[in-house]
Amino acid sequence: MTRAQIFEFFRRLADLNPAPETELQFGNCYQLLVAVTLSAQATDVGVNKATRALFAHVETPQQMLDLGELGLKEHIKTIGLFNSKAKNVIAMARLLVDHHGGQVPATREELVELPGVGRKTANVVLNCWFGQETFAVDTHIFRLGNRTGLAKGKTPEAVEAKLEKLVPQPFRLGAHHWLILHGRYICKARTPECWRCPVADLCSFRPKPPHPHSAPK
Repeated sequence: MTRAQIFEFFRRLADLNPAPETELQFGNCYQLLVAVTLSAQATDVGVNKATRALFAHVETPQQMLDLGELGLKEHIKTIGLFNSKAKNVIAMARLLVDHHGGQVPATREELVELPGVGRKTANVVLNCWFGQETFAVDTHIFRLGNRTGLAKGKTPEAVEAKLEKLVPQPFRLGAHHWLILHGRYICKARTPECWRCPVADLCSFRPKPPHPHSAPK
């Protein structure tokens, strides 16, 4: 895509959803960090179901430590990889209490030192809570970046670097939300719904013609 096409790509997505937000539910920065950590290889819907009762009781790292690993597992056992995630969330809470005064740090360098927190999770927290222009590349954005031609790369880091370089203002703060939502609901993994895509004419992907019996009404 040319720079003009990239601008138009985000302009259209922004027109349709002027104030995009994460679909994860949380009440404070710590709860956001926990929710994003739990969302790895899980759906936001599934995480929200599991954290609804959890977050009614746990608002701080100390309260998470008081709940304990077994108590946490009871809340999140419907989420994939819940055993290892529970271990990480408890270890994360311990580090936050012992080294950060119970506060979530506001730098990527400090965030990625927390157990269970990788670059993508750190970028989500920095963007959603601290208002930083970061590009959290999940499976949707990785697929969409390569499929559309917006930001091609063989690794999430490569796609992130391309987005960092190419996404123009005033779209940088909301870019990763628009891309995730577009990948989740329209540019789907198996069958992208190009027939209703607002940016199809800017995209380098060429879909196979729909089966005559499956064409949209």
